[in-house]
Amino acid sequence: MTKNTISEMITDWLRIIRIRFLLSSIIGVSVGLTLTYVFYGSFNFLSAVLTYAGVISLHASVDILNDYWDFKRGIDQITKRTKFSGGTGVLVEKKISPEKARIVGLIFFIAGLSIGGYFILIVGLEIAFILGFAALSIYFYSNKIVDIGLGEIFVGIKGALIVIGTSFVQDPVFDNLVIYSGIIIGILSSTVLFIASFPDYEADKNKGRKTMIILMKKSNGKKIFPLFFILVYLLVLLGISPLGFFSYWVLLTFLPLPLAVKAILSLNHSEEEIESIESSINLTVLFSRAFGIIFIISFFCHV
Repeated sequence: MTKNTISEMITDWLRIIRIRFLLSSIIGVSVGLTLTYVFYGSFNFLSAVLTYAGVISLHASVDILNDYWDFKRGIDQITKRTKFSGGTGVLVEKKISPEKARIVGLIFFIAGLSIGGYFILIVGLEIAFILGFAALSIYFYSNKIVDIGLGEIFVGIKGALIVIGTSFVQDPVFDNLVIYSGIIIGILSSTVLFIASFPDYEADKNKGRKTMIILMKKSNGKKIFPLFFILVYLLVLLGISPLGFFSYWVLLTFLPLPLAVKAILSLNHSEEEIESIESSINLTVLFSRAFGIIFIISFFCHV
C-alpha cells in the first residue's frame, strides 16, 4: 500500500466521519468541563479525556451510520451535495464499501457505549439515562427520528445532555447553571441541523422522509430560521438577569451576531438558491462555533 493510497484512505474516513462537525460535540464537552472547573473547582483529567473519547465516538457513529442508511435508501444518490449537506459522497463514489462503513460505525457505537458504561460504574446510574438516550437516538436516528420531523429536537436534547453529562461525570450534581447552559448549546446544534436540511429537501421528500423542513414547507422554514438565533440570545439575556446565572462577560457572545444576520439574509436570497443556502449553512456553522468558543471564554472571565 503506497503513501498516496494510505493518505486517500485516511481522507475518505475523515470525510465519512464528518470531522468538521465533531467540533460541536467537542465544544459541548468543553462547556461542561469549563463550568464544573470554574464554578465548582472540580476537574479529573482521566474522566475528561474519556468523556471526549466517548462523545466523539458516539458522534462519529451516528454520522457514519447516517451515511450508510441514506445510501441504502438511495437518498445520497439523488441529492445535490454541498460541503455541509447531502451526505459525504464516500459511499456513492465507492471509496468505502457500505458494509465496511456499517461495521466501523458500530465499532464507534460500541466504544462510546463502553466508555459510558464505565462512567455508570464509577459515577452512578444517572449516567445510564444519558447513555440510554444516546444509544436509542443513534440506533433510530437515520431510519425513524429524521423521518418524522424530530431530528432537530433530538439533536438539541443530545447537545444539552453532552454538557450536562460531562459536568455530572466531573461533579455528580445536576446544577441549574449547567442545565441552562446545556439548553443553549443544544439549540445551537439544532440550528445547524435545521439549516443543513434545506439542500436535501427534494431528495428527502422523494424518498419518503418527513423532516421538519418538509413538514412545514421550505418557505415557512425560511421564516422560522431566525427564531433559533432569537431564542439563543433571549436565553443569554435571561441568563444575566437578576434571576439568571451568567456574568456580563457572556455578552461577548453577541460578537458573532453579524454571522447570524448574514446567514438569515443569505437563506432568503431569491437568486442562485443553492449557492445562497450553502452560504447560509457555512455562516450558521461559523456562528455556532464562534458562539460556543466565546461562551466558554466568558466563563473563565467570570473568575
